[in-house]
Amino acid sequence: MNLPVIPAPASSSASGGSFAVGAGHGIAAPPAELAGVAERFAADIALDTGLTLTGDAGITLALALEPVDDVPTAVGVRADGGDVDERHGLEITDSGIRVWGPTPEAVHRGLTSLRQLISAHLQDGVAVLPAGRIVDGPRFAWRGLSLDVVRTFHGPDEVRRIIDMLSLYKLNVLHLHLTDDQGWRVEVPSRPALTDVAGKGAIDDRPGGYYSRSELAELVAYAAERFVTVVPEIDMPGHTTAVFTAYPELAPAQIRTVDLGNGASMQLSTLQPGLDETWAFVEDVLDAVIPQFPQSAFVHIGGDEAWGMSDEDHAAFVERAAALVRARGKQVIGWQEIARAAIDPADVVQYWMDVDLGSMDADSAPSDLPDDLLPILVEGLQKAQYDVPKALAAGARILASPTTWLYFDRPHKDATSDPAQEEARKRLGLQFYGPASIQDGISWDPVESLRGVDSVEQVIGVEAAIWCESIVTSEDLELMLLPRLPGAAEKGWSHETVTDWTEYSARLAQQSPAWRNRTWTWLKSTEVDWK
Repeated sequence: MNLPVIPAPASSSASGGSFAVGAGHGIAAPPAELAGVAERFAADIALDTGLTLTGDAGITLALALEPVDDVPTAVGVRADGGDVDERHGLEITDSGIRVWGPTPEAVHRGLTSLRQLISAHLQDGVAVLPAGRIVDGPRFAWRGLSLDVVRTFHGPDEVRRIIDMLSLYKLNVLHLHLTDDQGWRVEVPSRPALTDVAGKGAIDDRPGGYYSRSELAELVAYAAERFVTVVPEIDMPGHTTAVFTAYPELAPAQIRTVDLGNGASMQLSTLQPGLDETWAFVEDVLDAVIPQFPQSAFVHIGGDEAWGMSDEDHAAFVERAAALVRARGKQVIGWQEIARAAIDPADVVQYWMDVDLGSMDADSAPSDLPDDLLPILVEGLQKAQYDVPKALAAGARILASPTTWLYFDRPHKDATSDPAQEEARKRLGLQFYGPASIQDGISWDPVESLRGVDSVEQVIGVEAAIWCESIVTSEDLELMLLPRLPGAAEKGWSHETVTDWTEYSARLAQQSPAWRNRTWTWLKSTEVDWK
């Protein structure tokens, strides 16, 4: 049964007949535990389609386990640290629709499939849905997006739009990259200069900003209502130029800079593990940030690209920072470079450098790299080939974020039917990576395609990443996320290791009516026959 649903369900079957959903239908007396889920479904349907479900019959919700036993439970760990069963069922008959699952979250996942079916079939205010049955559940427990809000600051309203996208495609993690060289986006009351001074910055003189404690609380709650966990990242010991702008006493005595050849320079400076002031700062930050993300069982400590730092100092920093996180009752996640330290089996290593960088040398590196940066970059990248083996040998597991398939700051390869988008396509994305098509995004597998990974048990999930060096506006951001984000969801949820492009693109095409009604911006790829 080929349904216009992304991600593809684990099991579906047709039974003949149909049921028409219109304004006279609604949710029949949901259990008290599902009242909020039902309200959000009705509100989302109105935004997706313009259809107002005013009746009290037609759609029945139930908390029940049966019959999802033939769908395997998800592998990996959840960002909230829980053990929530997301498996669910959706059945359409001539007399109505029933959605069931053992948890409110499972029912919510089933309702997102129903939202997509209604949107795809809606004509003249009525959606005639073919009768059939879906039994579904995710392959991986962690399915997310890492969002860079530093190089370009994206305010709360735009972040809520991104959360809505995640929810529609059964993604359950928003990883906020809150700190970097260009700015600081989260309040630390004992260190006010982080927001008063460092928070004003962004890349290329773009306006900065930060999330107040109340704004973050609202965002975290908004996400939680949609079963999305917000995970904070405090990037350290590198990517800390903004910290040194706010608190110069934390900076090294001598800061090395590299000329980038375009009138700009990059600092090669890191927090110093041998200074007591460094650890007082790290503890202040952790004590302020962790309570602002109560649903997250994890704190992301960065650990990447500590250029110019000795291996010994980097390992010492990662190990002490990780210990401070664990002492506060949280689990550790970091970019793959943290595997160069002594990590714990419970830690998660985020695998991003998937290309064969170990063979890079001065002759094979991209020609546009500055001469001063080239040897530093080559040295660091050559170490990357050992990160995953070290992580797995330590008993840790991998979060798959391979640059080739899941870095959404790659330029779009697909042409677009919109001339204005064609102009934007020329400037968006880092040329260093090379362009990627929408088809590329589904032409891989989170286990079989990752170098050094041998089994599904070594992978906790899938997380796309969007970096904002070239992204200036919210329209730019959405243009780079859509239609790529549903492909990431497909790879994180679907139990199929191979996705057929023709079949997938047909499902993708039928997502556009909801995107149009939501006023989301998406690349109108000429490779997809948009509905």
